[in-house]
Amino acid sequence: MELKRLNGPKDKVIILGIETSCDDTGIGIVCDGKKILSNVVSSQIDIHRDFGGVVPELASRSHLEVIFKEIERALEEADITLDDINAVSVTYGPGLVGSLLVGIEVAKSISYVKGIPLIGVNHLEGHIFSSFLKNPNIKFPFISLIVSGGHTELVKVKDFGDYEVLGKTRDDACGEAFDKVAKLLNLGYPGGPYIERLAKDSKRIYKFPEAVMKDKSFDFSFSGLKTAVLNFLQKNKNVSKSDVCAGFQNAVVCTLLNKTICIAKKLDIKRIVLGGGVVVNEALKKEFKKQGEKEGISIYYPSPIFCTDNGVMIALIGYYKFLKKEFSDITLNANPSLTL
Repeated sequence: MELKRLNGPKDKVIILGIETSCDDTGIGIVCDGKKILSNVVSSQIDIHRDFGGVVPELASRSHLEVIFKEIERALEEADITLDDINAVSVTYGPGLVGSLLVGIEVAKSISYVKGIPLIGVNHLEGHIFSSFLKNPNIKFPFISLIVSGGHTELVKVKDFGDYEVLGKTRDDACGEAFDKVAKLLNLGYPGGPYIERLAKDSKRIYKFPEAVMKDKSFDFSFSGLKTAVLNFLQKNKNVSKSDVCAGFQNAVVCTLLNKTICIAKKLDIKRIVLGGGVVVNEALKKEFKKQGEKEGISIYYPSPIFCTDNGVMIALIGYYKFLKKEFSDITLNANPSLTL
């Protein structure tokens, strides 16, 4: 395919980002990697709530139903047309294969029809750099902690595109653990907001174990914590849900905080960047800021609307790749197990 243009109107670079890795249809339009022209997200929470989690088949069908409407809404919000777009970037992994394919095929169509570059984006990169939307001058290297419904990873970010994975979950992701514990307590889905809200009303904090790896690695494990909560509830019938939520949340925050601060100190890196849906949690951010100030480590995190899945972060990565001319071809396919 011959690309019709690589330079935007008045030398501006405008990127359309498409995010469909799980259950949110996110469309974002970003100019020059910093000015957000539009950010629209279609949530599927109401669709999956009755099931207590995301149903892959329903997720992909919902993406298909709304994606064209959401792209139109994003263009209207930005007051531009597809003719003003310089490239289209799209998440191609990791994630649910059916959901990923919806976004990829739509992005391919736009790229082909408009003769503009197609840019495949790693979903995890989006979370790593989402903080750059608020703090564009974060210096390298930094430690990135990605905590979301499907991912928990510690990454040393040496430069854009240069990563070293230092630790990752061996079982449940952090957000997944929140959902499962919320289900044990009959709180609702997604679990994070319910647990955080109830934890604020706690009169005491039950002590649950932090996951410490026997091999002293910086990997995470949350399945044992979930089991500890289950065993506690089976042995104690009339306990305060608020106290259980506070105890669970405290154990999660301590696990994330201790490992992240420890690896930052070990590598003598003075910057930690948080990303992912769990970062919406105020207790998490508060403890990281408190410990960061104590250790002389700068803590960065995105605005709440950019913690969860969104197209803006995908457009942002697309911009960096556009500058390097790191384009994908029409054979781009979904990679549900994609790593950094």
